[in-house]
Amino acid sequence: MRGAGGINYNADMEFTAQQIAAFLGGCVEGDVNASVSTFSNIDAAKKGALTFFYAKEYEDFVYETDASIVLVPEDFKPAREVRATLVKVKDPREAVARLLNLYEQSKPKRKGVSERAFVSGTAKLGKDVYVGPLAYVGDGVVVGDGTQIYPNATIEERTVIGGNCLIYPNVSVYHDCKIGSNVILHSGCVIGADGFGFAPTSGGYEKIPQIGNVEIGDNVEIGANTCVDRSMMGTTKVGDGVKLDNLVQIAHNDEIGANTVMSAQVGVAGSTKIGEWCMFGGQVGITGHAKIAARTHSGAQAGIAGPILKEGQTVLGSPAIDARRFAKAAAVFRNLPEMYRQVNEMKREMDRQKEKNIEK
Repeated sequence: MRGAGGINYNADMEFTAQQIAAFLGGCVEGDVNASVSTFSNIDAAKKGALTFFYAKEYEDFVYETDASIVLVPEDFKPAREVRATLVKVKDPREAVARLLNLYEQSKPKRKGVSERAFVSGTAKLGKDVYVGPLAYVGDGVVVGDGTQIYPNATIEERTVIGGNCLIYPNVSVYHDCKIGSNVILHSGCVIGADGFGFAPTSGGYEKIPQIGNVEIGDNVEIGANTCVDRSMMGTTKVGDGVKLDNLVQIAHNDEIGANTVMSAQVGVAGSTKIGEWCMFGGQVGITGHAKIAARTHSGAQAGIAGPILKEGQTVLGSPAIDARRFAKAAAVFRNLPEMYRQVNEMKREMDRQKEKNIEK
């Protein structure tokens, strides 16, 4: 990651280095009146842009950038002349995140219900709610203050949504779901579709009705085309602060602990309980009916085939094992062709010695 993570916004407001330092609790080296109105990558920044630097391999960009202001670590000491004004902060990545949040909060929110939207007469909308064209809000739906429902989103019957949520275009929230406050649902995600429940019979598979629902806590973000399935009975739960990337699958009756994060294409089978503050990388697969302890970390394409009961473990591989053991096993695996050659050579030598002994 470099710069502002690829984000390049044009804002109507300008902020000076002095104002930014005051907001972040940092200090200025250079022109305290230097001003910025946009964010940019450090390797592509122009005058009037703010960017940031935190990793040694990007230090050359600090001296070469045309950015007006660069956020740098408190202990950064330039090796040569810097044209930009520096704002020294404890953690530049955390600092730029705070500034981006400030920028987002300053953007005017959409309000009002489009004439081309459908809102049931029994739905209850809070203050300053936005419902875009062709959005559908069904019977008995409750929507909290400041929530924005973008065009083509569907909120089915009796669903309850908290305040200050963002429901982006083409999101589908099925009936009877509950969504907390400050939740972001990105385009194409589906909340509350039927879990994958079928009973084998002599004539095929008979569908098992999924009569439960989904509950999503506060401050949750769910990526594009991610699915959280409703439970067969009871509730599929996504805890406060959970972040799910694009293309993640959460199956029926799962419980995802608070502040757990999952990146692209993670799949969790049904009735699995995952603890708080876990981290799962791309394409991790987790078996059904498992219990995963808090603060478990797992890397790309790991297959977690059973329970993990000890907190704070990092597991890799398929089936997943302790990361250090996996690293040792992977080193052995890389050497298998040479080991195979050596074993064959030893076998041939032993066969030759046997033949000599027979001849004697």
